[in-house]
Amino acid sequence: MKPYYESPLSSRYASEEMLRLFSPDTRYRTWRRLWVALARAEHELGLPVTCEQVKELEAHAGDEIDYEAVAKKEKQLRHDVMAHIHVYGESCPNAKGIIHLGATSCYVTDNADIVIYRDALIHIRKELAAVIKSLCTFADKYKALPTLGYTHFQPAQLVTVGKRACLWIQDFMLDLEELDFVIEKLHFHGCRGTTGTEASFLSLFDGDHEKAKTLSMKIAAEFGFTSLFPVAGQTYPRKYDSRILNVLSSVAQSAYRFANDMRLLQHLRQVEEPFEKDQIGSSAMAYKRNPMRCERICSLARYIMADALNAPMTASTQWFERTLDDSANRRISIPEGFLAADAVLRLLRNVTSGINVNEKIIERTVYEYLPFIATENLLMGAVKKGGDRQQLHEVIRQNSMDATAMMKQGEPCDLLERLANDERFPMDRDEITAVMNPMDFIGRCPEQVSEYIASISLGDTASDEVSIDV
Repeated sequence: MKPYYESPLSSRYASEEMLRLFSPDTRYRTWRRLWVALARAEHELGLPVTCEQVKELEAHAGDEIDYEAVAKKEKQLRHDVMAHIHVYGESCPNAKGIIHLGATSCYVTDNADIVIYRDALIHIRKELAAVIKSLCTFADKYKALPTLGYTHFQPAQLVTVGKRACLWIQDFMLDLEELDFVIEKLHFHGCRGTTGTEASFLSLFDGDHEKAKTLSMKIAAEFGFTSLFPVAGQTYPRKYDSRILNVLSSVAQSAYRFANDMRLLQHLRQVEEPFEKDQIGSSAMAYKRNPMRCERICSLARYIMADALNAPMTASTQWFERTLDDSANRRISIPEGFLAADAVLRLLRNVTSGINVNEKIIERTVYEYLPFIATENLLMGAVKKGGDRQQLHEVIRQNSMDATAMMKQGEPCDLLERLANDERFPMDRDEITAVMNPMDFIGRCPEQVSEYIASISLGDTASDEVSIDV
């Protein structure tokens, strides 16, 4: 047990892949890759950077970074980027004089962030697509299973279990569309200089604007980007951090809605999240089966939605070409937002791949409320037998109120018996019972599910195996 605080997102919830992406080692190794790319582009564009120097930087970019030496140098210089430049240069004596040539610190810090965010967004997309895939399988399996619908969490008309799942899927599909947009529109920062003017590179290239522009595009291409932010200050627009955290918040909103519905349904004993053979629901109440995974989803989702407020507050307070009050906030809010979103999606994959449907309880609930749901059909049937629509409506209303009153006293629903025995109602027991088929009250639910699922295109999804420490 470590004697100091460790974020639960690291120790309990997030995946190894996401933890690796946001590790200091990934960040600083990306800095080195950026310095290599800068030197290579400068060499190719004719600056006094030799092929041998580029190769030396490449050869040592993957070395173990001496973090003790970096810490010692940073303590001396009070500058993290310069500390890394000096330590990298010690491994590359012939190239140390050209490392970071023409660049400012944000060349490595901002571009590395963008690379990491891009890779993290792609990871989130794979996880989200896998959740949607699991829910599509679930929806298709139960597309024709009638269940009581709820409006205001009060009994309403029938739907199907699969149709309800499509409401969850549709929320997640909206998130997927937004996520694809954010990934597609993510630009590289490039080499923009201290105030975004590229003046240092224009000077290095003796006023050649095309070479100054080409330099950034060459580096962008090496990292898989096809476009730059059209203009920038010293940093890339912090507005983009808002876009990133907003899409994570959007995923969290959908996750919360799904998990909260599951918690309500588990209370009704209709649908349950997975529960392992030896799982303990309560240390005191041995019978308990708490929906703890869905509760955890809701808990983390709330954190993500609150965390997303950091980015707009930061973006709105940036001064002119650069201010440093963004740095400390971004170091916490963006990685933690990604780690929490990753944790939520891992939990979602675990839950959606193992939802337990208690069909008998669902059926019992359907038949408990079906007499009330069927009253409109009964009214039409009675009118067809020659009855007066308005008079029959009042007969049904009176008997419905009486049956409801008895149910509130703990008695079973006897509406059908009441109508069959009411001489004012022209249908006998057999005729009334013939109307009581739940499949006649689910509308186009099965067709809607099939049509919707057929319209979904997910692209690549992550592997189906997920292990969650619960």
